[in-house]
Amino acid sequence: MARNVNGLLSRLGIVRNPGAAVPHRKNTKDCATVELPVPEKVIMVMQQHIGAPCTPTVKAGDTVYVGTVVGDSPAPFSAPVHSSVSGTVAKIDSVIMPNGAKVQTVVINSDGQQTPDPQIKPPVIRSDEDLIAAVRASGLVGLGGAGFPTHIKLNPAPEVKEKVDTLLINGAECEPYLTSDVREMLENSQDITEGIRYVSKLLKVNQTIIGIEDNKPDAIEIMTKALADLSKEGITARVEVLPSRYPQGAEKVLIHQCTGRTVPMGKLPADIGVVVMNVTSIGVLARYIKTGMPLVTKRVTVDGSAIQNAMNVRVPIGTPIKDIVDFCGGYKDTPAKILCGGPMMGTALMDDAFPVLKQNNGFLFFDRKEAEMMEPTNCIRCGRCVEACPMNLMPTKLEAYTKIASVEMLQKLSIMNCMECGSCAFVCPANRRLVQSIRLGKTIVRNANQESR
Repeated sequence: MARNVNGLLSRLGIVRNPGAAVPHRKNTKDCATVELPVPEKVIMVMQQHIGAPCTPTVKAGDTVYVGTVVGDSPAPFSAPVHSSVSGTVAKIDSVIMPNGAKVQTVVINSDGQQTPDPQIKPPVIRSDEDLIAAVRASGLVGLGGAGFPTHIKLNPAPEVKEKVDTLLINGAECEPYLTSDVREMLENSQDITEGIRYVSKLLKVNQTIIGIEDNKPDAIEIMTKALADLSKEGITARVEVLPSRYPQGAEKVLIHQCTGRTVPMGKLPADIGVVVMNVTSIGVLARYIKTGMPLVTKRVTVDGSAIQNAMNVRVPIGTPIKDIVDFCGGYKDTPAKILCGGPMMGTALMDDAFPVLKQNNGFLFFDRKEAEMMEPTNCIRCGRCVEACPMNLMPTKLEAYTKIASVEMLQKLSIMNCMECGSCAFVCPANRRLVQSIRLGKTIVRNANQESR
């Protein structure tokens, strides 16, 4: 239905402008990354990726080093977890994830020495298979938030791989506050280009594009210069300057903006010839190939009205968030809300005891004034949510059919195609809880589909 409306608007010469003009608030864009001191303990969660959780490969009392594998799984759709500190395994425990799932953890007491695992060495890469194996061994997952295992993304089925002609690097970072990716571009541009060399050769792509929003001129300039060096080597690469409009960094939106292609519902980017990687992910890959040190640290943006000092901090994965708060000077005010990620798609946390995961790119702390939400009122049928939706959905109808649990209509209106970006809720003058309703509707559809099998 919405697609027909959009077609009519197009024929009338009316340009639709989906998404939302959210405030940027990139307060830390000029804050160089600083290192967090070694924490007293880390909590290594065994589920830091989409797919099968890992099983601990160590036990209480074991000595581990920086880079030691502490969790793995034989399942293809998984990625190993490595210790981010040297020290002693205190216990095998569990933690409740923000989505309610209970997941095992390996708790490690640090010795403060940060001794690298003696077995760590740069991988020997003589073939595509060697590179894929190295990517898995690095523990790399999508660092933009999704946590998709990178070795799966870079090894599509042969019939799909034949279609792939474009490597698309996501440097948009469209969420307010977050600047961890822009710091990667400013501080590690050579790692990014080195990663592009490896991946473009593996996938045999015709072109590489880095999408960056126009509110990051410094990053655009430095990456344009870095890609010029690749062009001298015969690698076609360019920066695509994107308008600063949320959710520009969402995978499907980014693909359409940079290539003009549309990912059909139920398909992956590779099915239309595109592989998308986060800009920090490809930088981490290059550093792993150079040093052999797996993914054990992460740069995170710390900001919000309740934090004393906003900054970008590189932290060992598994560090309790409270340690980062203390490093940033503590709280200015008691936080009424703690978000993992940005304010649009981030996940609320119960407290600051939760540990840092691989795919975390920021933590926001808001005081009561900023955290309070206005109460929803009746929908006024203004259509702003439809106009804002980058996936051409009808959020108010999805909300209505969720209330009556109409699986048939929810599927007909393509509820599973919603990326939960929050644009609809942001522009809604009635403050409707549209994203929450759509998430509930998705659960209703999933449960109904499982029962019908």
